[in-house]
Amino acid sequence: MSQAAAPGNHGEPMTGAQSLIRSLEAVGVKDIFGIPGGAILPAYDPLYDSSIRHILVRHEQGAGHAAQGYAAATGKVGVCMATSGPGATNLVTPIADAYMDSVPIVAVTGQVGASMIGTDAFQEADIRGITMPITKHNFLVTDPAEIPRTVAEAFHIAGTGRPGPVLVDVAKSALQAMTDFVWPTELNLAGYRPITRPHSKQIREATKLMLAARRPVLYVGGGVIRSGASRELRTLAELTGIPVVTTLMARGAFPDSHPQHLGMPGMHGTVAAVAGLQKSDLIISLGARFDDRVTGNLDSFAPGALVIHADIDPAEIGKNRVADVPIVGDAREVIADLVVALQAEESQGNTGDYEGWVKFLSGVKARYPLGYDLPEDGSLAPQYVIERLGKIAGPDAIYVAGVGQHQMWATHYVSYENPRTWINSGGLGTMGFSVPAAMGAKVGCPDTTVWSIDGDGCFQMTNQELATCTLENIPIKVAVINNESLGMVRQWQTLFYEGRYSNTDLRSKHVPDFAKLAEAYGAVGLVCESPADVDDTINQAMKINDVPVVVDFRVHRDAMVWPMVAAGTSNDEIKYAKDLAPQFDEDDL
Repeated sequence: MSQAAAPGNHGEPMTGAQSLIRSLEAVGVKDIFGIPGGAILPAYDPLYDSSIRHILVRHEQGAGHAAQGYAAATGKVGVCMATSGPGATNLVTPIADAYMDSVPIVAVTGQVGASMIGTDAFQEADIRGITMPITKHNFLVTDPAEIPRTVAEAFHIAGTGRPGPVLVDVAKSALQAMTDFVWPTELNLAGYRPITRPHSKQIREATKLMLAARRPVLYVGGGVIRSGASRELRTLAELTGIPVVTTLMARGAFPDSHPQHLGMPGMHGTVAAVAGLQKSDLIISLGARFDDRVTGNLDSFAPGALVIHADIDPAEIGKNRVADVPIVGDAREVIADLVVALQAEESQGNTGDYEGWVKFLSGVKARYPLGYDLPEDGSLAPQYVIERLGKIAGPDAIYVAGVGQHQMWATHYVSYENPRTWINSGGLGTMGFSVPAAMGAKVGCPDTTVWSIDGDGCFQMTNQELATCTLENIPIKVAVINNESLGMVRQWQTLFYEGRYSNTDLRSKHVPDFAKLAEAYGAVGLVCESPADVDDTINQAMKINDVPVVVDFRVHRDAMVWPMVAAGTSNDEIKYAKDLAPQFDEDDL
């Protein structure tokens, strides 16, 4: 960090608002997503003259998700800004989303004047209290002299260790008061010491287990993406030959085309990935948290497996599944140390023997590939749309999904070869995530094609950000998988509620007309209803790079996501189609 004023002097006199903007510039902020309002208004005046680009969103939730998309695509800390009361509370959902998925964002909010805090003043909300459980840390600033240090600490906390959201709530009185701007030369955060280097003893113990195992699996989570460990992961996988599964948050961490890759595990995982974990004798968990959507019923999850659990957050280790070898450390450092240790063992002639295991899983993968049925009436299969989109846009594009059926199809039928090309709301499952997150990703990576793959339900929650995209020259592309339904909820009603479709019919092929809605926002609106037109429509959208594009893909509404493990049941109960369970030949093991 650069020093703005020499030690011992009083720095440069300015308002707290000017100090805030100066501080954001000092930590390297280039883009902010936000909406002004009374309490934050003083900060918007110096922002007017700043080098920082402020993108005026249409809803604060859009600002928060855009900051997430920006962070997920670039690896930098995303920034959103809102005023007090309803402005700040509209950020609660994206803050909670960022917390669940370990996304580094800083939310700057205005607060009523210090003397009015606690009086139920106009547009007052205790946003610090509200967000305490869903932030990595949060601050309330009432003294303008504390603004530079607070901003520096907020960005440091958000972007280091296990990344996450940090809130900086600044009283209006602090923004209006005069202060001396002094940038901190060092940070002293008592109690905040993220451990990045793993303990050598734990690495040795992990190595012993890996060499002794006969049925090991590399269970890769979002931490590998966040730490930028994809290259190290590939080295480890190829050195050992151990099969790899990548969670919903880790898609792209390991290439889909790689022969060792079994796909995504869990509720809607591939048969091979689910079988790999269930039948394993050793799970090497790297930056994953044994989420319920992966494990199903915990008591029956991978019953014969020992666990090596590596995570930068010690609170995750042993939380859901006891770890036989716990390793606290950054995923990249852990994997790099494992590679060194295993190479040393190999030079001594010690290698693992996984040949039978690899052959067994290759057989399962070949026997139960991902697939789908085409609608008998000749209408459009959503899986086909997404498959073709992935093929035409290619592995270098960024794909940003909402939540539900289209999200699961997007994980399966787009081939991910690179990290940071798949962005979605995993832990919280936030409808409305896709469009603003795609907007943020495009701002962070302006030269990359960004596709929002959204559902007609999700799209109707945040499509107002298309106006932002048009006016701010952010040409995202949106594929609306329009089945006129809240598709995933409808699927559950089909399977578990005897087809009683209570409040899941959106009738959205007609209300609203998405193509016309897109045009009203200054975007291009296209409609596709026939399989024969899919490629042409996607290619047409790919050629438009000066304005946003929305494609209304009107798909068959009865398509379902398979494979599936019903909530709360054992992963052994996986079905690859309705009432069809895979059969494993245990003799092959």
